[in-house]
Amino acid sequence: MTEVKMAPIIPLAMMPEGKDIKIISINAGNSLINRLRSMGFIENGLIKVKKGISGSLIVSINGCDYALGRGMASKIMVQECSA
Repeated sequence: MTEVKMAPIIPLAMMPEGKDIKIISINAGNSLINRLRSMGFIENGLIKVKKGISGSLIVSINGCDYALGRGMASKIMVQECSA
């Protein structure tokens, strides 16, 4: 049997540009969780990191681009999707 190696779960803020990723969890208070969910950031949702610029991260989800501060992005735990 071959062993399937899973990608590590890391904060979105640490994910490099150009990666397709899956949201694993959001580790925040209810207010921020509700705000992110209303924008489409839900568990098992797929997003793409488009650009990391000083202090912010641009991600694409459901065809919409969002700019997130590094603090907010650090609360979103993600895993790189396997090709």
